[in-house]
Amino acid sequence: MLSEKDVFELYRKASTELPSDVVEGLERAKENEKGRSKEILEKILENVSIAKRNSKPICQDTGIPIFYVKNDGKQSEKEIGEIIDQATKKATDEIPLRPNAIDSISGKVSGNKPVIHFEESDKFGIDLLMKGGGSENVSRIYSLPDERLGANRDIKGVRKCVLDAVIKAQGKGCPPYILGIATGGSLEEVAHLSKRQLLRKLNDENDDSELKKFEKELLQEINKLGIGPSGLGGKTTALAVKAAKSYRHPASFFVGISFGCWAHRRQSYGH
Repeated sequence: MLSEKDVFELYRKASTELPSDVVEGLERAKENEKGRSKEILEKILENVSIAKRNSKPICQDTGIPIFYVKNDGKQSEKEIGEIIDQATKKATDEIPLRPNAIDSISGKVSGNKPVIHFEESDKFGIDLLMKGGGSENVSRIYSLPDERLGANRDIKGVRKCVLDAVIKAQGKGCPPYILGIATGGSLEEVAHLSKRQLLRKLNDENDDSELKKFEKELLQEINKLGIGPSGLGGKTTALAVKAAKSYRHPASFFVGISFGCWAHRRQSYGH
């Protein structure tokens, strides 16, 4: 049964330790760089090491906590939500997490407010993504066709959207990035599905052969842009590209692009 302690420890680990595949990706990128871009990655990795050793947040922006809960029905969604809320308050006070929840109208700061997505499952599990504001701000949604980009309703059009988003970001959002991409028929679907791709490990392979090829080729194209770590030039603008597709309405073709920063804080519980 899920407890407040379980969620608190998930918060602690997510905010202070990068997943091993992300650290390995940064290490590989460092070996591929030289000069200033190599120094930037060395400092990033030093920061990651210090945060883990001292159990302190990797970044001052501890992000918006987004929970993806697979519920086996042994606890109600209401009970799980209350446990997550209480653990969020404790984590904000004790880790500590920066209070990032601000009332959009009054401007009042209210600690942190988790976003929780539920789905039914035979086995209980939680994925936590602590999503920073900088990478969220450069994320985008496109509607195809796009005359400005010369992008049609096909995989080539999706490619043009992604490259346009990365070029427009111009180093904002703390590269090297992890990019989640999704196509579908509604705004909320591609926003949600593209962000879910950020839960995938950097070294996994897409089950769809066309998307697998697309991910590989697009990563190479992005890294030829020369934007590099922190946007100051280099060979590594992105560590990974992860793509998904869904069905669309005949009148619609949306492309969602979710950026993850180098401080890619995701951790799991129960699986």
